[in-house]
Amino acid sequence: MGIAIIVIFFVLMLIGFPVVISIAIPSIIYVFAYGFPIELVSLRVHYALDSYPLLAIPIFIFAGNLMNSTGITNRIFKFADVSVGRVPGGMAQVNIFAGLLFAGMSGAALAAVGGLGPVTLKTMEAKGFKKSFAAAVTVSSATVGPIFPPSIPLIIYGIVASVSIVKLLLAGVIPALIIVALLMITTAIISKIKNYPRAEKWPSLSELKKSFIPASPAIAAPVLLVAGMLSGFFTPTEIAVVMVAYIILISLLVYRQLKWSHLVGAAYQTIRISASILIIVSVASLFGWILTVEQIPQAFANNILALTTNPWYLLIIINIFLLIVGMFLESTTATLLVVPIIAPPLVAAGIDPIHLGVVIILNLMIGLMTPPLGLSLFLISNIAKLPVNEIFRVVVPYLITLIVTLILVTFFPSISLLIPNILN
Repeated sequence: MGIAIIVIFFVLMLIGFPVVISIAIPSIIYVFAYGFPIELVSLRVHYALDSYPLLAIPIFIFAGNLMNSTGITNRIFKFADVSVGRVPGGMAQVNIFAGLLFAGMSGAALAAVGGLGPVTLKTMEAKGFKKSFAAAVTVSSATVGPIFPPSIPLIIYGIVASVSIVKLLLAGVIPALIIVALLMITTAIISKIKNYPRAEKWPSLSELKKSFIPASPAIAAPVLLVAGMLSGFFTPTEIAVVMVAYIILISLLVYRQLKWSHLVGAAYQTIRISASILIIVSVASLFGWILTVEQIPQAFANNILALTTNPWYLLIIINIFLLIVGMFLESTTATLLVVPIIAPPLVAAGIDPIHLGVVIILNLMIGLMTPPLGLSLFLISNIAKLPVNEIFRVVVPYLITLIVTLILVTFFPSISLLIPNILN
């Protein structure tokens, strides 16, 4: 019966049902088929959402929305333009650099695409870049958000896998910086070949200072966040609240642009986005409980460990598996459904759960920019008003770059474990 509900789930997904419905229908069928009381559904949903760490998700989303509505995003973008606009690729490099700065306050790939996408596409096109290339750079740089703290996917992984969320968030710092460096190198090579424009000269110290001062309060936010986690002074949920308070404070006292309409608009967007995430969390909890009852995780563990107990071989198998899963499932759904199945045997084989978390989330972020169901790819396609296949052709070099990063992070655990080990 466990295999049957998994098959029903995938069939419903493939024929176009929303993710929530695709998970809920087979789960409810199972409850009725085995005569469980219908109250079980509401109990499992309530149990899934009655979680203090989950509060960090809507709060971080609110921080990102508030940053957009108060103009902080534009200030970050202007500073990035002055700082790296002379690097080969010019405005494309600005896009990547701004993506890193934005990641420290949004924590989600779709937030980065939706927040920076309209600005970067318009600016890059005006500078002489092809719109498809601008879209490819935007969707690729957005992968940094879910790896660099605060990372909503890493928070969800931490809850599901019952590991330290603070260590997970810190584990993403170095991999995110590697992603940015490799993306910038890839962009420089492509821009040299395509002869794309860049700034005429390097900025002077006075120009850097002039652009840095307005952006510095916003840039200080991720520094505050990482420092709070390293010191152990804040939990992830508390850090999210501090982040919102900080954004409100600088918007009100420094930038003097905060209006009541900004708060209301950001709250409205947060409710919409958070509801879409948390409703998946709730129904996936019921689905996961059913899989546990049917001993699917145990069967998977036995089968995969029968193939090999070598942790490196297991990581190769899981990477291939997750890259395929990421092509079909949205990252939150995949994390909630797949992690309870694959994490136990890999941890039992000696793989560090913190390292595993970064590997899993990076895999799923790559999935966001790959057909047939890559949400980041579809979102940037909608913003750019271009066909998905046209954008994907330009995305391929960046996809290769991200897979190279995935290989490095997979086979060199110290990349992700260096900073968390400082806490030990």
